[in-house]
Amino acid sequence: MEAKKTEKANLSRKTGLFFNIGLLVTMCLVVLAFEWKNYDDGDLVDLGQVQDDFEDLLEIPPTEQPPPPPPKIQQPEIIEVPDEEEIEEEIEVDLDVEITEEEVIEDIVIEEAPEEEVAEEVFMIVEDPATPPGGYEAFYKYVADKLKYPAQARRMGIEGKVYVQFVVDKDGSLTEVQAVKGIGAGCDEEAVRVIKGAPKWSPPKQRGKPVKQRIILPITFKLG
Repeated sequence: MEAKKTEKANLSRKTGLFFNIGLLVTMCLVVLAFEWKNYDDGDLVDLGQVQDDFEDLLEIPPTEQPPPPPPKIQQPEIIEVPDEEEIEEEIEVDLDVEITEEEVIEDIVIEEAPEEEVAEEVFMIVEDPATPPGGYEAFYKYVADKLKYPAQARRMGIEGKVYVQFVVDKDGSLTEVQAVKGIGAGCDEEAVRVIKGAPKWSPPKQRGKPVKQRIILPITFKLG
């Protein structure tokens, strides 16, 4: 005869409850295993006793570099120069020189330097100018009487003025005669020939002294 189980003795009904409790315990153990940390045993440090240097590190005053020292000025060295040694050597001078009557002392002759020749100045304008004898009217009459018209210039019908330059010297003579502007065909040479043969003029004077004067005169050639 089969025995009938009581409701208190029937454990099959509580199987689900035991399963849930076991599952919960298992999950707690797993979580605890992952969350558990192994801390090394060491001396505990009181954070209150640690010196707080953070503010000092943050507020660092700017460092000022001192300027470089000035360069050293080298003082000049004074070198002592030994005194010059005195020359004690004596120089003997023989003043006892016998001079006989036969010996003749030549006189020192100083030759004068030759004087440089200075070219005399030739003036264009002077205080008292040179003038021909009898004046310029008489001089041109003399030129007209002495002048011979060159045959070549006559054949070619050449007319005009020949400007003749000359120097009246201190004695009144006419020198350095030359044609400075001519017309050619023999007229220039004829004008120079007539002036060279002219009589002396009165010499020019500057401050009362005779000087040289340069003069330019036109000689006219005109066919009649």
